[in-house]
Amino acid sequence: MRAWASPSVPSLSAISAATGPGLSLFDSSTGTVRPTDPGAEANIYVCGITPYDSTHLGHAATYLAFDLVQRYWLDLGHRVHYVQNITDIDDPLLERAERDGVHWSHLAEEQIELFRQDMTALRVLPPRDYIGAVEAMSEVSAAVEELLESGAAYRLADDEFPDVYFDVESSGRFGYESRYDESTMDRLFAERGGDPDRSGKKHHLDPVLWRMARPGEPSWPSPLGAGRAGWHIECAAIAGNRLGVFSTGRPIDVQGGGSDLIFPHHECSAAHAEVLAGADRFAQHYTHAGMIGLDGEKMSKSRGNLVFVSKLRQDGVDPMAVRLALFAGHYREDRFWDSALLETAVVRLAAWRTAAARTGAPAEEVLASLRAALADDLDTPHALALLDRWAADESLDGGLVATGVDALLGVNLH
Repeated sequence: MRAWASPSVPSLSAISAATGPGLSLFDSSTGTVRPTDPGAEANIYVCGITPYDSTHLGHAATYLAFDLVQRYWLDLGHRVHYVQNITDIDDPLLERAERDGVHWSHLAEEQIELFRQDMTALRVLPPRDYIGAVEAMSEVSAAVEELLESGAAYRLADDEFPDVYFDVESSGRFGYESRYDESTMDRLFAERGGDPDRSGKKHHLDPVLWRMARPGEPSWPSPLGAGRAGWHIECAAIAGNRLGVFSTGRPIDVQGGGSDLIFPHHECSAAHAEVLAGADRFAQHYTHAGMIGLDGEKMSKSRGNLVFVSKLRQDGVDPMAVRLALFAGHYREDRFWDSALLETAVVRLAAWRTAAARTGAPAEEVLASLRAALADDLDTPHALALLDRWAADESLDGGLVATGVDALLGVNLH
């Protein structure tokens, strides 16, 4: 799958000998902010879109948060291997395509291209590997076969649709990533695509690995029988194969996504990958972005109140203002979008651009403070406040800070 063009990222090492502290991030599995500790090459997997409605501000907030992770690691001198999937076949996509009277693959292609355009406009660094579920079917089915052979998966005794399921008790640690109690897991599993009442399952939380072909649904040939991948195993296979988890047993540095993916999606994909790799952890950090609401209400498809990046762009909103508006809140917080937030961002962007053209006293301390703020669990509200002070201080030079804002926050001030 083709990703999108990468924006240029200036190197601060050419103009600033100093570097920032190591990056610390919140880890859902421990409930603490902990240092990341990547090697020469840092690796990160962030769950991608299901392309039937993109790109709303919830998507944008998530990908902007992990764009900051990439940018900070690059500033520290790491290479970054970023992998992202696209769930380009799933029930919501099929349902939307049927509603709109279009072929599901055409809908997916349209929305993926729109997503690429939005990511390009927002200056989000693209993944090195951008992989669709459709193109990964053979590797997913191979992973499911391996789980069956190991006893971690089983087929339902269903003559019509003998789907393959994962035995959650096979991992020995199921639940460590989310740390949710059983009643919460039960509720979220039912709300987020699970099938707790499916007859024949060993455990009501067991997720589907391979869905056998149904009449009228797309399917792919496989030694398992014609069918398609389950959602969680899709991510486990794509990340595990490309980031070395299966070949080395070493966990990746960060698995990221929105907070609505903590359970069951990230819990299950981690369990799948750990069993396949014989590893204790799939990721060193499980890091999640908060949800975005609108004018005090939860933003959702059912409410019809989604705000789309493409619509903002069509209305003439500078994508850099969108970045700044979303950075005004901490990435882990559930927060609201409204017109005042965007208006503040537009004013802020103009002030920073004026300051960027200024000559004056060296501003090394501003860059150091910006690095320190981002190193502390991506504290963008603090970063924006200190940059506002820089912009207001007419004695300070603009060039170094503007380059730092470009490299670290991804905001072009020229």
